[in-house]
Amino acid sequence: MAKIFVLDTSVLLFDHSAMDHFEDNDVVIPITVLEELDNFKIGNETKNYEARSVIRFLDTLSEDGNLNSWKTLGVNKGRIKIDMVNKPPSELDAELVFNSFKNDHKIINSALRQKEEFPKNEVILITKDINLRIKAKAIGLKSEDYKTGKVSDKTTSEGSENMRIEIPGELLQKLYQERSIEAKDLLGDRKIANNYYFLQANSQTALARYSKEKDQIDLVEKQLAYGIRPRNAEQTFALDALMDPKIPLVAIEGVAGTGKTLLALAAAVEQKNIYDQIILARPTVPLSNKELGFLPGDAEDKIAPYMAPLWDNLKFIKSQYKENSKKRQKLDSMTEDSELQITALNFIRGRTLTSTIFIIDEAQNLTPHEVKTIITRAGEGTKVIFTGDIHQIDTPYLDTYSNGLSYIIEKLKGEALFSHIKLQNGERSELANLANILL
Repeated sequence: MAKIFVLDTSVLLFDHSAMDHFEDNDVVIPITVLEELDNFKIGNETKNYEARSVIRFLDTLSEDGNLNSWKTLGVNKGRIKIDMVNKPPSELDAELVFNSFKNDHKIINSALRQKEEFPKNEVILITKDINLRIKAKAIGLKSEDYKTGKVSDKTTSEGSENMRIEIPGELLQKLYQERSIEAKDLLGDRKIANNYYFLQANSQTALARYSKEKDQIDLVEKQLAYGIRPRNAEQTFALDALMDPKIPLVAIEGVAGTGKTLLALAAAVEQKNIYDQIILARPTVPLSNKELGFLPGDAEDKIAPYMAPLWDNLKFIKSQYKENSKKRQKLDSMTEDSELQITALNFIRGRTLTSTIFIIDEAQNLTPHEVKTIITRAGEGTKVIFTGDIHQIDTPYLDTYSNGLSYIIEKLKGEALFSHIKLQNGERSELANLANILL
């Protein structure tokens, strides 16, 4: 017996193609969801694009008939209909809170009506709203998160501490002398393109990276990037990937204070002779549920609070040099000539970026669809860098397992064009480290 999945608005704003991901089961969309989608159809943000895409899909589906009765979604797929009723099912106690006019309650009532109408089918409410799932379960209605795009627990817990490998002493010495050795079977089942390792022999340790193209292990050494020197092994790994133009996509993950954004910016400025432009961007998560338009001032004033951390990192790099030094003057001229731009992610949508280093900060606040859209904007000679902390998410309906940063780490792992580094140690200050550990 096919299951019946009732979809919440949050699911369709997260993934406009969600209706295709329930195999041969049936899908119900409450009329309340359509009304909410109507409120999101205008605008340039991803959620507006998703809303418009859902509406267009349903419009195409309705060309040969009404949607208030079951219609097939295609070969080997289930059916879909829009539930046009806005009242509670007959057996629902009028005193229950779900008899109110809140949209969440109307969506729950729609699922309850499906249970009443189809008692032999399992009815499941699918929502990315945790509170709505709790409400549904409180009255015995089965409810689940939308699982498409979610990554495994393993992806979110992996780090370089799992990449310590013992090798013979003579091979370690050869690596130091020749800067590379044949990989052969040294890495076992942990042979991953552009992955980083601690190779150990007795009391000696070497930092290394696996090159899939040459099937060899390359020595990784510390390097300086515009006055910024790595302070630990993971930062050394990060700079190695950031400074290699043969790796056009890099994801740097770590808690606050580990140096993610600082290293990315320093490496970008160091390589300015290779790229024509540097763009730093970050998603603008609304403050107090208010969109950018509600904030005072012009466009630059509105995004200023969001961009302050990026300017702070640029200011720190400048502080490595005296005020009248050529290096510092070069940074100032790059900013004045727009060769180095710091902007909101909303303002670069639709562009094709060529010969550009594009750094996306706080990437954990993006959806899988958004990171895909960003990567597909990369033209010739462009390097894309995502930084973020998958455990510090400010966007509603995203979590550690469903955000865009976790998604690309899992999906692109092992690809020759991609490298992922997880920074472990905070370097901001002893106080910041204490807070990360104990608070």
